[in-house]
Amino acid sequence: MSMPGTTAWFAAHELRLTWRETFAMLTGGKPERLRKVAAGVLIFIAVMHVVAYFAVGRLADAGLDHDLRTLIAVMAGVLLSGTAVLSQAMESVTRTFYTRSDLELILSSPVQAHRLFAVRIAAIALGVSAMALLFLGPFINVLAWLGGVRWLGAYGVIVAVALTATALAVALTVAMFQTIGPKRTRLIAQIAAAVIGGLFVIGLQIAALFSTGTMSRLAFLQSDTMVALAPAMDSILWWPARGALGDVSAMLAVVASSVVLFVLTTALYAPRFAQFVLAASSVSRGHEVAGRARAFRVATTGGTLRRKERVLIMRDPWLISQSLMQLLYLLPPALMLWHSFGSAGGAEIVLVPVLIMSAGQLAGALGWLAICGEDAPDLVMTAPVAPGQLLRAKIEAVMQCIGVVFLPFVIAIAALSPNAAAIAACGIAASAGSATAIQFWFRSQAKRNQFRRRHTSSRIATLSEAFVSIAWAGTGALAVAGNPIGIVTGVIAVGIVLTVRSFAPATR
Repeated sequence: MSMPGTTAWFAAHELRLTWRETFAMLTGGKPERLRKVAAGVLIFIAVMHVVAYFAVGRLADAGLDHDLRTLIAVMAGVLLSGTAVLSQAMESVTRTFYTRSDLELILSSPVQAHRLFAVRIAAIALGVSAMALLFLGPFINVLAWLGGVRWLGAYGVIVAVALTATALAVALTVAMFQTIGPKRTRLIAQIAAAVIGGLFVIGLQIAALFSTGTMSRLAFLQSDTMVALAPAMDSILWWPARGALGDVSAMLAVVASSVVLFVLTTALYAPRFAQFVLAASSVSRGHEVAGRARAFRVATTGGTLRRKERVLIMRDPWLISQSLMQLLYLLPPALMLWHSFGSAGGAEIVLVPVLIMSAGQLAGALGWLAICGEDAPDLVMTAPVAPGQLLRAKIEAVMQCIGVVFLPFVIAIAALSPNAAAIAACGIAASAGSATAIQFWFRSQAKRNQFRRRHTSSRIATLSEAFVSIAWAGTGALAVAGNPIGIVTGVIAVGIVLTVRSFAPATR
């Protein structure tokens, strides 16, 4: 056994905490689910290999003497994975500052805290690397199987991306602490993590929209404009792409550079993490200074309850940032709407299903916050309000938030096609209502800080919420196109909702 306070001892401590958090996230704290989770992971990996075979199998024979378009496509994939990893790393670093309840105990003990933080930074890098390899590994395996072992160098590039992203996440978060203070960092870092995660994809879609007239990222990347703007083929900027394509020397150079950057960042910031954690702890547990007194207003019971739920939904930046990505993906459709005004159109066929699916996903997240994430359920239940009226106010608050977000899109679509706008409005209402109803039927009391683990409460609810959103989106797309098959998909969506209703434990 390692001596307390050593790096190995801290590593073992971090490993135990990581295992407990992962176990709770995947199984909801129920050991009997472990076998099912393991089987689900194996099935997921197998399915990803099949998807990878059809997606990238034809690229396996790409040689080392690649052209500029090949380098652009591969580099875009590296940058895409890098932004996703950076987003996850920033969230992990911020959670280290604000939510790790064991830090104050460790900092008050007679140990060298910089060892702990060095281990935690390494754990973040290991965690984001494992997540990236889980999703990208099947694609690399298929390429190596069909095109040779040289493709395995992409594993090294992914590890280098994870190390670099972790170093950048630490540096960016610390810079925020020093520039804007720990109070604002808690909000801005979470929003930045959500924005960074989709910034590259959204940026490519917007660039493709204004250069090619579509939201096809591949068409933009392979366009003559992109080739003309790209660096020369002998540029050092192409080393990650060359390493992923099998150039061993380029891959080793990229990995070595990332290791040096990670080690330097850890050595620079790990000794200073203690003061940042203490500052963040005082902010996260402090009380807001009372503002100006507001005049007391008398409102109806329903209005007061709805306002209370809206305030709770918008109160916590941690939770709002988790849902922010779904709103960011509405930016390209909004620009596509603006770009389509005055043209022959057809944009509504793409926009309507995107809006309907986004409404379902956002309503599911907000529904969980309002219905399941009540922090004071005992206090609320003792109020002189009927339980049905309380739940109705929660649902109405969720639907009001959905209306505020999506009404501008419906109005904009109406300028293109009133019929498409009516279909979009009905689809958004149906998708959001279905997702909220599923959260209501499968409600189980939880803390708001368990928002990231909400999918473990019921696999049926999670899958049905996704399927019903897809079904309503398909119905909207077919309806806008004038295809009568949309009636069939609409019946399927209703059937999913009714089937889920029959399995819901809250209805028994």
